[in-house]
Amino acid sequence: MPDLRVTFVLLAALALPAYADGVEHYTLDPVHTRVMFAVEHAGFSKALGTVSGSAGHLQFDPDDWRSARLEVEVPLDRLDLGDAKWNSATRASNLLDTARHPVAHFVSTQVEPVDREHAKVCGELTLRGVTRPQCLDVTLNAIKRHPLPPFRRTAGFSATAQLSRSAYGIDAWRSVIGDTIELRIEAEAVRTRGEPEVDANEASPPPSSTSPKPVP
Repeated sequence: MPDLRVTFVLLAALALPAYADGVEHYTLDPVHTRVMFAVEHAGFSKALGTVSGSAGHLQFDPDDWRSARLEVEVPLDRLDLGDAKWNSATRASNLLDTARHPVAHFVSTQVEPVDREHAKVCGELTLRGVTRPQCLDVTLNAIKRHPLPPFRRTAGFSATAQLSRSAYGIDAWRSVIGDTIELRIEAEAVRTRGEPEVDANEASPPPSSTSPKPVP
């Protein structure tokens, strides 16, 4: 009969790498993730818009940016420029064509750290059915237990990028709409593995004046 202690140690050793390598898995929080964009409007100003409701998954170890993996879908049919007619025109078939291509899709292929809080995340962006390489300059704002229930470990990021709309076949209205799209992304991702992380010092109520005093 095998030694149960040896068997337990072997099983623990086999399971250890999945949890000890520092890589954690996160799901984007669609409420606190938003893509903001700016594009030149006939040389007079830059039109500003946002897209909310992005969904995706992140694999991340703050001590090893190179191991990070990111996949995101941005629902372009939720694009908002602050005006219903402008929204409709942007989603039309000669521009984003959201009826046939309702989402933009980004998958990371390489992550190069700059320092502990910054990295260049490069990958493939698919927009309007066209896939092109795209890089983002990413800042890690925080990675810690969220202060509100259910107290999940949360990672927060800011990112910036630029892209050419004509590179994705979005070339209508050249005399009115600029070619360069400036992106700013604010994202929060919630850890999907493990139990809620509760800080005992914050989660426990403060002792009352009637609590028994420790015996010296």
